[in-house]
Amino acid sequence: MEEYLKKGIKDIITKFPKVADILNEYNIGCVPCNVGSCLLKDIVEIHNLGEDEEAALMAKIGNVIYPGRGIKIPKVQRKAKSKQIQYSPPIKKLVDEHVLIKAWLALIPEVIENIDLKSRAGRQLILGGIDFIRSYADKFHHAKEEDILFKYFDPNLDIVKTMLEDHTTARSRARALLDALEKGDERGVVEHLSGYKELLSEHIKKEDEILYPWLDRNLSMTQVGELYEKFDKADRAIGEEVPKRCEKFVEWAEGKITKKKNSRKEAVK
Repeated sequence: MEEYLKKGIKDIITKFPKVADILNEYNIGCVPCNVGSCLLKDIVEIHNLGEDEEAALMAKIGNVIYPGRGIKIPKVQRKAKSKQIQYSPPIKKLVDEHVLIKAWLALIPEVIENIDLKSRAGRQLILGGIDFIRSYADKFHHAKEEDILFKYFDPNLDIVKTMLEDHTTARSRARALLDALEKGDERGVVEHLSGYKELLSEHIKKEDEILYPWLDRNLSMTQVGELYEKFDKADRAIGEEVPKRCEKFVEWAEGKITKKKNSRKEAVK
């Protein structure tokens, strides 16, 4: 069984398709991953499964690979014991930045429902959303990950490559969204807003629950201190105007959408 622990998970899934169902059962997203060269032995460490979950997962995979033979899979050596997520200060900062991004993502369905590209106010709402995506989600938040955090790790790690691919896709969505807006293409605006929401919602979930905890477990105390200083320096370089402007945009958009909802309720009465 040792040989399979050192094989890429995508290769194992290709050879033993039932393994995909087992991974899905434990909410391990290897199946839709675009990269997928993580080793089987790394899955437990990256996803920080509890010991009982690890034993059950590996037993099921062993039964698929060696049916009826009762193969016992060696226990994966961990760098740290499984525990409730506790972020280091610099990683907690990134998690906190996700809160504002998620607030904008939560508004997108209502933005789509009330889309109006013919009015100045309607176009301004979409333009504000694009500015938020580019200024806050990308230049303020993603830049700290790409230019600072990820530099502490092997760039060939699947989990890092997957996050970087998401960032690239998000930028493409923002460009396509602006292009659709400038053309007055309502269908295109809806498509790219929806696509961005779906992408970033899943991206943030993977970071908060999988990537960040794993990175934290592999950072030394010295590196944590360095990260905190570098994040602070990066934020000071951008200045206070960008995050404040983006916070005000989300507040404005929330107020605008709430007003629309209330108007609809009054109309129904």
